[in-house]
Amino acid sequence: MAKIFEVENLKVHFKLKGTFGSAAKTVKAVDGVSFSIEEGEVLSLVGESGSGKTTTGKALLQLVPYTCNRMKFKGEEIEKTKAGLKKFRQQAQMIYQDPYQSLNPRNEILDIVSEPLMVNKLTKSESDRLERSKNALEEAGLAPGEDYFFRYPYELSGGQRQRVVIASSMIMKPDFVVADEPVSMLDASIRTGILRLMMKFREETGVSYLFITHDLSLAWLISDRIAIMYLGKIMEIGSSDIIVNGGVHPYTKALAEIMPKPGKSRRGARNVLAGETPDPTEVVEGCKFCSRCPVRMEKCEAEEPPMFEVEQGHQVACWRAMK
Repeated sequence: MAKIFEVENLKVHFKLKGTFGSAAKTVKAVDGVSFSIEEGEVLSLVGESGSGKTTTGKALLQLVPYTCNRMKFKGEEIEKTKAGLKKFRQQAQMIYQDPYQSLNPRNEILDIVSEPLMVNKLTKSESDRLERSKNALEEAGLAPGEDYFFRYPYELSGGQRQRVVIASSMIMKPDFVVADEPVSMLDASIRTGILRLMMKFREETGVSYLFITHDLSLAWLISDRIAIMYLGKIMEIGSSDIIVNGGVHPYTKALAEIMPKPGKSRRGARNVLAGETPDPTEVVEGCKFCSRCPVRMEKCEAEEPPMFEVEQGHQVACWRAMK
C-alpha cells in the first residue's frame, strides 16, 4: 500500500530559560524519530507520560516547530506557505485528548462542528452548512443531528462531547488523523463506542490514524503496527502481535509484562520497572533507557544504539538485538 505519511529524523527541542543564574537548558521532547504510515493504517505510539508522543503528533500536523531530514504527506513535501498549510490541514486533522478543554464552552455545537467548513470556505450556502453539520453529527452517533445544533458543550455528557470533537474533525473527510489519547478521559463503558466509531470511519473512508496512547493493551486491539516510545526516541516498532508477544526491547517487554491478556492467567509477581524516567534536559550519552534497563551492558552506557532490523517490518533500538 502507498505511504500517506513519511518522516525521517524528526526532532522537537524546546529551549528553557535559566532561572536564578542557572544556565539555559534544552528539552529534547522528540529526538530523532523516523517512521511511515500507510493508507488506511492505524499506527499506535505507546509510551509513558512525557515520552514525546503528543509532541510527535503535533509536529506532523505542523503545530509545533521542528526539524527533520524529510517529511512527506502523500509522497510530497509539505509546503510551509500559508496556502500549502491550508491545503494540508484540510486533509489532516487532530482529535484531542480532553473533550472538556478542546471545545469552546461559549460556542454552540453547530458552530463548533461547522467551523472547519467556514474557515476553509467550503460551504455553498447556509442550508449546505446545516446539512453537512447534521450528517457529521449523525455519523458520529449523535442523532438526530439537528437536536444538538443549539446546545452548548456543558449540556452534553463526556462521551457526547468526544463525539462532537470527532464530528468536527471528520466533517472535512480527512485522509489522516492524529488521535491523541481520545478515550483516556472517558468512562470505560463509553470507550468502546468511541473506538468503534473511529474504526467505522476507517472502514468507510480509508482514513489513516496515528493513535497516541499509554495503554499497550488498547493499542494491541486496534492497531496494525505499534511504535514504542521512550524519552523522545522510538525503541521498537513492528506489527501489534509482534510487539506484544515477541517484543525484543527490555522496555517493550516491561510494558507487555504488565498488560492483561485474555485467556492467560498470571503466575508470580509482576516484573515492574524500577526507577524514574530521566530528566529530558540532561544529556544521555548512551541508550536513553539505560538507567532503568535490567539487562544493560557497558556498551549501552557509552553508545546510543541505532535501529536494527530484527526481521522485515520489525525494528528495535537495542544492542542486545545484535546477539
